[in-house]
Amino acid sequence: MTGLSPKALSAALDYWTDAWQRTILTWDVLRERGNQYLEHERSGKPPLLVFDYEIVVDGRSLERPANYALARIKPPPGSPPTDPAKRPFVVIDPRAGHGPGIGGFKMDSEVGIALSTAHPCYFVMFFPQPVPGQTIESVWAAEIAFLRKVNELHPHAEGKPFLIGNSQGGWALMMLASLAPELAGPILLAGSPVSYWAGVAGKTPMRYTGGLLGGSWTASFAGDLGHGKFDGAYLVNNFERLDPANTLWTKLYNLYSKVDTERDRFLQFEKWWGGHFLMNKEEMAWIARNLFVGNKLSAGEIESADGRTRVDIRNIREPIIVFASWGDNITPPQQALNWIPDVYASVDEIRANEQTIVYSLHKKIGHLGIFVSAGVVRRETAELASALDLIETLPPGLYEAVIEDTRPETPGLELVAGRYLIKFVPRTIDDILALDDGREDEQAFEVVKRVSEINQGLYDTFASPVVQSMSSEWAASAIRALNPARLERYLFSDFNPWAQWVKAMAQTVRENRRPAAADNPFVRAERQGSERIEQSLDAFRDIRDGMYERMFKAIYGSPWLAAAVGLSADRVRRRGPKAPTWEYEELKRLKRLMAESHMEVGTVLDGWVRIALYVAREERLFDERSYNLARRMIDELDPQTRPSLDELKGAVKRQAFLLALDEERAVAALSRLLPEGHQRRKALEGARLVAGAGGLLTEDQESRFRRIERVLGLDTVAHEEAAA
Repeated sequence: MTGLSPKALSAALDYWTDAWQRTILTWDVLRERGNQYLEHERSGKPPLLVFDYEIVVDGRSLERPANYALARIKPPPGSPPTDPAKRPFVVIDPRAGHGPGIGGFKMDSEVGIALSTAHPCYFVMFFPQPVPGQTIESVWAAEIAFLRKVNELHPHAEGKPFLIGNSQGGWALMMLASLAPELAGPILLAGSPVSYWAGVAGKTPMRYTGGLLGGSWTASFAGDLGHGKFDGAYLVNNFERLDPANTLWTKLYNLYSKVDTERDRFLQFEKWWGGHFLMNKEEMAWIARNLFVGNKLSAGEIESADGRTRVDIRNIREPIIVFASWGDNITPPQQALNWIPDVYASVDEIRANEQTIVYSLHKKIGHLGIFVSAGVVRRETAELASALDLIETLPPGLYEAVIEDTRPETPGLELVAGRYLIKFVPRTIDDILALDDGREDEQAFEVVKRVSEINQGLYDTFASPVVQSMSSEWAASAIRALNPARLERYLFSDFNPWAQWVKAMAQTVRENRRPAAADNPFVRAERQGSERIEQSLDAFRDIRDGMYERMFKAIYGSPWLAAAVGLSADRVRRRGPKAPTWEYEELKRLKRLMAESHMEVGTVLDGWVRIALYVAREERLFDERSYNLARRMIDELDPQTRPSLDELKGAVKRQAFLLALDEERAVAALSRLLPEGHQRRKALEGARLVAGAGGLLTEDQESRFRRIERVLGLDTVAHEEAAA
């Protein structure tokens, strides 16, 4: 150091003092993390909610017991009391290795959004240990019982429960809503994989894992090693391997570099991330076989063990809202959305099924950020939740939700609730397919499925009995304890004799803390070195993932392997909607006949809605300003004649179907729906106000209004009044 200037020498001493102190403080935070882990384990691993709650139904006491429970969330002090007449919210957290709580992890969360607007809120939680003999069917039976209970508790609510499924909780929610459509309200799938084979070449390497491991037998093997239980820590290991830079360096360096301010956030997140739960072997094997490898949910191939019940997404009648992100490498948009073209061949089929599907795509947030980011919760989650009535009122079809920041010059700003404006833009099946780079790459997964079935059969017959005979509860506990996700926490807890030394040193450091200045050149060099390490690990990840993809395609893209497992070329193809059955065609014919009978018959509300939808057909855009104005106009009517929200929703669905069926006839019949002159004028004036809520009318809209005036004879009246 003799060659250093006094200033550089001072900077070096400041840096090394700071670096040494940060090292001690980081070790101490890791010690606290370990102790926190042990304490959470000793307490029975309760849900990591920041809200108080009470258990309403314990699934372990049901006829088909499961380790799930329905909890009612209590509003925190200072929050408004919940209104039992408001639509209840039900949040379903993922059972994907971690414990429950991510949906109510902080005040700015899905649970927080519900409570802040006085909606009753329920949380579907689960316990660390599964019930003996528990299966996925036990779980869906429990969740149906929970949903039935919520409906019983709120018989006069303004709508059926709004259901939110986070990540893996999303496919559970899809099955729940399919099996009990009469109990479910709108559903929100947040970062939820439903089409497991989908993805873009060069990305989403997780979808190749099952094939490279030979299929679902590995889940059964892990369950046998666990003496009949699958350790959720294995799933956490898989998540962490996806991003080695974050796992091996970035997360810890972020703590080290900001240890004076990062402690609380780090410990809060690690408490959830380190809470590993167990499943029965049969549960995880079912998930791997039917979802991860089999991809049977969107294909409508999931059935109960007795064959009496089949899960069909088309059974869902309430709106389905999908929220995904381009920054999510665990559930990319393709896996969140490609079930739509798997189930429906066109938007016309979606409309014929009276289904409304809305999706929203974030530009960059990662998988966990979908649930824990306060910014996402305040913007996307809050806006989608607040627009539920509008979403339910949309004509059946496929829409993309576009959320924009409002500006002082935004037209109709007084009709916007909050700082964001939400619009719903109609989309087509081709728009969904355009998010992918083609689906031919999914053909190889049909071969994976067949190979997996063969390997699973061989394992169950020959290997599983041997592994089970060698397994014991003691051995399973030892294997779980030695998992890196647990071992690192044990080693940095007070179990380690060195921990007390670290604790004492950390206390001394805090009393004599000397952080280096932000512009210290050695601090800058440290950050640059960290960036180089991240780049190196990212490069390793990219090389590894590219190798995985090439290996997968070389193995499962081979026609020889397809032939060897009994798959002909015409069977190795992308799945898609099945041909309509005669029952479906007959149902569609009867629905059309019933609709046609309403072409010339209806209420004044029907006439007004038909005009508004006709004028909006070319613009093909729906936003909250028009809806809020329409609701305001309806609320100002005489309470004796004022239509209800349900009547408005029903009128929109009817009139949208009739306009799609025969627009010319529907417009010509308006004079019969509005036989009186004052009704015609009020309906036309109201429709014009609603159409103009978002700004000036387009030329096409003006042309459509002129046509309506001619049909209703109002153009003649206007001319006569002008002449007089």
